[in-house]
Amino acid sequence: MALNVIAFIICYLLGSVSFSVVLAKALKGIDIRQHGSGNAGATNTLRVLGKGPAILVLALDVLKGIAAVWIGRWLGGDSAWVAALCGLAAIIGHNWPIYFRFRGGKGIATTIGVMATLIFFPALFAGIIAILSIVFTRYVSLGSLIFVLLTPIFFVFTNDIGPYFWASLIICAFAFWRHRTNIVKLAQGKENKLGSKGGTRVV
Repeated sequence: MALNVIAFIICYLLGSVSFSVVLAKALKGIDIRQHGSGNAGATNTLRVLGKGPAILVLALDVLKGIAAVWIGRWLGGDSAWVAALCGLAAIIGHNWPIYFRFRGGKGIATTIGVMATLIFFPALFAGIIAILSIVFTRYVSLGSLIFVLLTPIFFVFTNDIGPYFWASLIICAFAFWRHRTNIVKLAQGKENKLGSKGGTRVV
């Protein structure tokens, strides 16, 4: 039990490393949460800093999720729940980072890393559809919601219901809660599209 708690704490602290905040501070000396949409994530990094930094932030945030699951598997032994909860801890850390006054992002990139490591093929199929939705609509938030919604649905068709399924449902509910303002904007047709001038590029 002690190792499980330690694993959870480690993964929360890992998730709390907000790469968009760190990179924006290092490159431009700014707090990215005061620019663009105000979100500490890859999409806002794209708006404010450009493609290169955004890709780097996306990759590092995904890696946080992957690492968290493997830390859970290493310290939690055969417990599927420990691995899943460690992934969730990293997502919580990303959203409410202890290092940055608990103001983080919405956790989708880290969620991708967690889901892909726990349940690869359901996440892959959901990811393909999510990417296509972003390509055709240019709504990153819509693609994110499609991904977290479809992953547990596809899981049902490829696996027996167990800890990973329930964990994916928890993560899905968590993502919808974090995106509640985006859902309202989508319904009103006011959501910023990918590549829109929703934020001012820092040069």
